[in-house]
Amino acid sequence: MSDSRLLTLLSLLQTPREWPGGELAERLGVSRRTVRRDVERLRALGYPVEASMGADGGYRLVAGTAMPPLLLDDEEAVAITVGLSTAARHPVQGIEEASVRALAKLEQVLPARLRHRVGALGAATVPMPVPGAPEVDPELLAALSMAVTGRERVRFVYRTNDGRTGGRLVDPHRLVAAGRRWYLLGHDHDRDDWRIFRIDRIAGLLRTGARVTPREPPADAAAYVADRLYSSAPTYEAVVTLHGPGTEVGTEVVTEVVRALGEVVRQDERTCRLRMHADTLDWLAFRLLSLGCEFEVHEPAELTTRLRELAARLTRAAG
Repeated sequence: MSDSRLLTLLSLLQTPREWPGGELAERLGVSRRTVRRDVERLRALGYPVEASMGADGGYRLVAGTAMPPLLLDDEEAVAITVGLSTAARHPVQGIEEASVRALAKLEQVLPARLRHRVGALGAATVPMPVPGAPEVDPELLAALSMAVTGRERVRFVYRTNDGRTGGRLVDPHRLVAAGRRWYLLGHDHDRDDWRIFRIDRIAGLLRTGARVTPREPPADAAAYVADRLYSSAPTYEAVVTLHGPGTEVGTEVVTEVVRALGEVVRQDERTCRLRMHADTLDWLAFRLLSLGCEFEVHEPAELTTRLRELAARLTRAAG
């Protein structure tokens, strides 16, 4: 038996959905009989693989009485689950989507006794909020992630920007982390069109169990969300020159700027030109001040005015 094939099978089964035997055989390039033998091997190793009856048969990984061997012990499972939940609630740039995918896989096989411990830790812990970042429920993110990977239609109540609420029936396509916020890209059945939804405005999520046929999105998910956000909401484009020692401008500052979805052009060893977008002047000011270097704002004029107002307030606060 190929160890790499067994790992591939296990990776597929960790996706929260039921896999028909024929589809697994096609993915692995083997016969259905070989798939059955591989599943038995996983069971012998302690992985709780459940089989369903039917013409094609189906397999899925379920929560067992203990964590599967060669993965995590109880303490590690609790620590990682709490850490992933924290990362999903207050995203760290660059690991947001990975945190949600890993959390969904881990919760799929987490024993009941560990679920209780994780829930107790979550109830007893109060995270410090990120300024300007809306609170996102990591359980909601995990449920949406499972619906996306399982190609499962969902219902939920959505609150629009003007405060109106209403039910939506959506085929979820992708989750997109955009700085301080999370978005769901999906096909809205009532409007018969693609829509983006802010996750913090979704309530009452219901996974219908109905499998959907994959649709071709109008563009790459991240590009589509960015385009819709910039076209539907007022945004400010800032052009700024950053000043600092060569090593600082070339590494730390540039890395922080890139994470803020800005475009950076190196000018010389001591300066670089930054072009960035945001929907508020305060957020632009906050990002620039957090860089820890001298900077000069070229545009927009409103940002210069706002910085002067903030400087005057800070001066008064300092006495």
